[in-house]
Amino acid sequence: MASDFAPCTRHLRIHQDHGHVVLELHGEIDLLATTEITPLLDEVTADPAPQVVIDLRCVEFFDCSGLRLLYRARRRVLDRGGRLHLVCVHPMALRMFRLTGLSRILPPSALLEAALSRPGAAPDLPGSPSDAAASTPGSS
Repeated sequence: MASDFAPCTRHLRIHQDHGHVVLELHGEIDLLATTEITPLLDEVTADPAPQVVIDLRCVEFFDCSGLRLLYRARRRVLDRGGRLHLVCVHPMALRMFRLTGLSRILPPSALLEAALSRPGAAPDLPGSPSDAAASTPGSS
């Protein structure tokens, strides 16, 4: 159960805040970092109706591996009837979220307190990257 542990790694700290599990990501979130984070993310999002906040305020670098990690978190949380929130202030990451459409389906907040008071991640929008990944080639 997510509330039973509070692991701390080089790239991730996990704690509870107002009934949410907060995953604080730190440093450079690249392929190597996501291999460390993914098993912990999967554990946190395994319970029914997880309430999760991913806090990126301490992230210095964020590449497509980190983007995949966010989409994975979103899918796992929504599939289990939970809520996912994102906290981010880094201009380059925010730009990437806008360009990829992530900010439409998982709007970032600037403050943890603001994220904790928001409704959860939006369902897939037609034409969103999640929607495109779910469709099969040749289907109409």
